[in-house]
Amino acid sequence: MTSRRSSSDHRTTPGHVSPAPSYASSQLTTSSRPNPVTAAAKSFAGIFSGCFSPPESGNSKSLGDSEEFKSSSTVSNASRAGSQRGRGSNRGISISSYNLIQGKEPGIVKFTMEEIFQVTRNFSPSFKIGQGGFGAVYKAKLLNGTVVAVKRAKKSVYEKHLGVEFQSEIQTLSRVEHLNLVKFYGYLEQGDERIVVVEYVPNGTLREHLDCIHGNILDLASRLDVAIDVAHAITYLHMYIDHPIIHRDIKSSNILLTENFRAKVADFGFARQAPDSDSGMTHVSTQVKGTAGYLDPEYLKTYQLTEKSDVYSFGVLLVELVTGRRPIEPKFELRERITAKWAMKRFIEGDAISVLDPRLDQTAANTLALEKILELSLQCLAPRRQSRPNMKRCAEILWAIRKDHRELSASNFRSLSTTSQRSTSIKDSEGIK
Repeated sequence: MTSRRSSSDHRTTPGHVSPAPSYASSQLTTSSRPNPVTAAAKSFAGIFSGCFSPPESGNSKSLGDSEEFKSSSTVSNASRAGSQRGRGSNRGISISSYNLIQGKEPGIVKFTMEEIFQVTRNFSPSFKIGQGGFGAVYKAKLLNGTVVAVKRAKKSVYEKHLGVEFQSEIQTLSRVEHLNLVKFYGYLEQGDERIVVVEYVPNGTLREHLDCIHGNILDLASRLDVAIDVAHAITYLHMYIDHPIIHRDIKSSNILLTENFRAKVADFGFARQAPDSDSGMTHVSTQVKGTAGYLDPEYLKTYQLTEKSDVYSFGVLLVELVTGRRPIEPKFELRERITAKWAMKRFIEGDAISVLDPRLDQTAANTLALEKILELSLQCLAPRRQSRPNMKRCAEILWAIRKDHRELSASNFRSLSTTSQRSTSIKDSEGIK
């Protein structure tokens, strides 16, 4: 397995990693309540399978004014000005991409078709690295050596709603900058061409790794790191920008991994600005967008979108991480088809270990982490948004789970090492006799 990083920091310049904050495990873990499984079973028996109300979490240590979830670097004045103008005009700053290609501060870059043709070799099939609902994705290199992903919308299916999604992605990407969000380089909107140029993330999607497409099994420690990275990214969107953003499509195929298994959240086509709390708004009324299996049931029923809709999707993602299964598994029997329903039922019945991805080792550290992650999932999947934790709280709990997992894993390793040494010593002494 590739060497792991020790922590995730989101307030320094990209690439710099600071030590993890020292959180008190007893204050942050969800195991501080007397009997959460019994409480959950009593409280939520009979509720629809995919939606479970969480046990009430106790008082916890708050991050307060912590910078942990804030932007990984300061956005330039040009970028900020551009994002403001972009929101008004839906076009962005008219800056030549020559600035970007030469490595200068780009602001919001509007590429020309000639430049796109140049870096993709006229959309050469050999440069194509993927195909999605939006269209084809190409890997390209700018003149300054920056490797990028060029997303080109399908002309044959380009319709009004795709135009809205394109503008949504442009406006969202132009406003955000965080270590765990895919970096935005520029775009092109010309005639029937809609192109977005973003950071190239080389190690595929989280879903591909859970499916072992890349050959290696993603261990539970790595999956915990990914969960924390995603929690940081969503917390930043919800809390640490001028106008908070709801991603609306948190899922494993929208999470890209670097060579060091650092997670970056991508695809902002469905993103919406969160309600303005200062004006007393509690939600945004909008048509339902998202992906089946991850959708907040309250949002589905009421068309009321809030940040807690992302929290619900994150709860589904946590279940996906520990089980390895997709949210909906049509090939499984009916009672196991909806993964979150099946996993939560097993957890409430006290049989959490049965849902652990069979490719993961059933160590004491993994078993304990599994139970705590499922308990957090239970809270995130509450049918009423008021009962769900916010993303900052999710990140705090995951930090504590990771801390406990590392300590228990290290303790077990030391114990095994001591036992092995003792066994070798006994054999040596028997050989002398």
